[in-house]
Amino acid sequence: RKSLEKKLHKLTQVGLILFQEGESDIPDYLKAHIPNWNETAQFSIGDTKSIASWISKTLENNLPAIHGLVLAGGQSTRMKRDKSEINYFGKSQKDFMYDLLTNVSDQAYYSVRQDQATAVSTNEVIDTFTGLGPYGAILSAFRTNPNAAWLVTACDQPFVTKETLELLISKRNPSKVATAFYNPETEFPEPLITLWEPRAYSHLLHFLSLGYSCPRKVLINTDIEIVHLDDPSVLKNVNTPEEYDEAIKILG
Repeated sequence: RKSLEKKLHKLTQVGLILFQEGESDIPDYLKAHIPNWNETAQFSIGDTKSIASWISKTLENNLPAIHGLVLAGGQSTRMKRDKSEINYFGKSQKDFMYDLLTNVSDQAYYSVRQDQATAVSTNEVIDTFTGLGPYGAILSAFRTNPNAAWLVTACDQPFVTKETLELLISKRNPSKVATAFYNPETEFPEPLITLWEPRAYSHLLHFLSLGYSCPRKVLINTDIEIVHLDDPSVLKNVNTPEEYDEAIKILG
């Protein structure tokens, strides 16, 4: 007791009280220190089912918010025109993806180069890690808000639907670095439809310090949640005029 009483100033934000087997009483000095102690969850150390349930609910109630990010700052060299401005569904693809992300995330943003930024926009993440492509865009998003989880999407995947994104979110594992789809065409995780958790920021910076700027390499070499699709064709990229013509035929 004396040892604990000296450390009471370190005992803050108590959410759970565990009792040793056979004990059930909270000492008066702890009652005096813990506000609303009688409303705090209390379990025996052996009641693992209740403890696990409490932890699960606590994690669920404290999940980082999901922010959507549309990668709209690419040069589109192979397409020979701006892929983000291509109209597949009655609007530019970047606006189409932005609307999808608005429907499934807490807040959505466009990722843009510094020369694309508009003076009055509040829904843009300006690239501050220049010359790194999508990797720099993801890092720039985390620099803007390191406490959010970032759902990153590209403008060259017109087969992605709201249901695709909802599936990824439903399989989210916040204890992992990221949640990503498995792409059987590459036999690797798909980096440009990925939900990156806040803890991913330090991993991305670490890989950059080692000279790597490939999101897929980070996914391959870290602890992530892999999601398999019944129809992986939704991950198909459209990067060239020929692939665009084929996509138009498929989309009708």
